[in-house]
This record gives sequence, C-alpha cells and structure tokens, in this order.
Amino acid sequence: MEAADALASAPKRSVGRRLADLFHGRRLLQVSGLLSGPLAWLVVGYIGSLIVLLVASFWSVSALTGEISQTFTFDNFNTIFTEPVYRTIAWRTVRVAALVTVTDAVLAFPIAFYMAKMASRRARAALVVGILMPLWSFYLVKVYAWRTMLSADGVINWALGPLGLHGPGYGTTAVWLVMSYLWLPYMILPIFAGLERIPDSLLSASEDLGASPFTTFRRVILPLAFPAVVAGSIFTFSLTLGDYITPQLVSNSQFIGNVVSTNITNNLPLASAFAVVPIMIMVIYLLVARAFGAFEHL
Repeated sequence: MEAADALASAPKRSVGRRLADLFHGRRLLQVSGLLSGPLAWLVVGYIGSLIVLLVASFWSVSALTGEISQTFTFDNFNTIFTEPVYRTIAWRTVRVAALVTVTDAVLAFPIAFYMAKMASRRARAALVVGILMPLWSFYLVKVYAWRTMLSADGVINWALGPLGLHGPGYGTTAVWLVMSYLWLPYMILPIFAGLERIPDSLLSASEDLGASPFTTFRRVILPLAFPAVVAGSIFTFSLTLGDYITPQLVSNSQFIGNVVSTNITNNLPLASAFAVVPIMIMVIYLLVARAFGAFEHL
C-alpha cells in the first residue's frame, strides 16, 4: 500500500523530460534526430525537384494541342545537341562562366592574401565588412545600377569620352563585367579562409631558403590555397551558369537561363532538358576537380 501510494503521489514527467531521457546516452539516435529535418528537406526540396526536372525532360509537347504528353522520349535532348542555336547558347554560357571565374580568381587572390597575411586586425575587419556589404543590397538594384552605367549616356562613356574611348554597352562583355562584380565576394571569402589557414612559418621558411616571392607563391601558397580557389570557383561558375536576369537586362544575347525561363510555360519538357545541361557541366567539373585532388584538404 505504501509503495502504491508513493507511486501515485510521484509527479508525472513531462513529454520533454521523457524525450530527453530517451535520447540520453544514445549517440546514433541523437545524430538521427539532429539530421532528420535537414536531410528530409534536402531530399524533398532539392533532390526531389531535380528528379522531377529530369523526368519532365523526357516528356514531349503535342504540336496540335500544346498539351504535355508524359511519354518517354529523347527528342528534347536530341534537339538540344543537334540544333546549332542551342549549342551556341550553351557554349556562350559556359565561356562567360569560365571568364567570370578566372576574372574573380585573379581579382580575389591579392585581396584575400592582403586580408589574411598583411592587414591589421582592424583593417581586416573593415575589408570583410566592405566585401560583405554588396551582398546586403538587393540583386536587382546592383544589376540596374550597372545597366545605367553601361547605357549610352552612362557614367562609363562619360569617363571614357575625353580619352576617345567608349564603354562596352549592352552585350556579352557587359554580362561578363556585371557577373564578375556580382560574384566576386563568393570568391574572396573562400580564398581568404584558405589563406588564413596557411602557417606564416611556411612563408618565412621559403624566404629563408632563398625562394623568390613568385616561387613562394607558385610552390607554397597556390598549392595550399588551391582547394579554396576551387570552392570559390564552384560558386562563381554555377551562379553564372544559372543566371538569366543579368543577361536579360544588360544584353540581347541568349544564355541557358534565358532559354529555360522563356520555354518554362510554352515547352516545359524542352526547358527541363536544357536545364539539365548546367547540372551535367557542374558534375563533370566537380569530378575533374576531385581527380586533381582539389578536395583532399578541405
């Protein structure tokens, strides 16, 4: 009787307390509970959408009714790889993405090196804020600002006019300039993080052994910072491949994103098939980077 009375008078544990007791000491259960939500979102929201995209790329559109026929066919991919116009658009997109990546890498490396190895703590904090500040403004505001500067009566032509020169105007060159500006922070920050992890003693040892600054850069700094460069290039290259707003505002040339955006309502299967092209390019790029050991020290 006394034991029964004691159990009856004992306070009931809350649901949170019982869950805490359930997870206590069970590492596998803790990890599963921690990652279940993000992994579910990744599978449903990202991988699931890619699967739907891939499936839709094998559908077709009826020429008479305009309705989508959910029958398996390779016609969309055959059109993309055989029609010269689509090959030209794909090559233009890849070329501009590569130019943007190289441009940002060349511009970002000295800035990141100064931040990581030469700047004082206060100057480094100011530079980080200055690099992050463009990311705080709205994307369209920055693109429209460049559109105004690149116009016939914009500030670029105004500055180059006394020298007998003129700006690039609207076109592929303008897309390259604007995207290089837009994605530059995404290249600076990974390189800065990679350079910051390089011990200063390695640079001092290279100097003590008589290596020139160029040799130190080529034999010590660049190999150690290469994974960071690859990480930054993934951002700049992939973002350029998928962008369609910038080409639409500062150029009349067609890019992959513009074709996908134009056909998404009229020809969903063709748009889905063309959207697979950047994914294939990025997969190949990542496999090549992995083959060269770019991710071994990440």
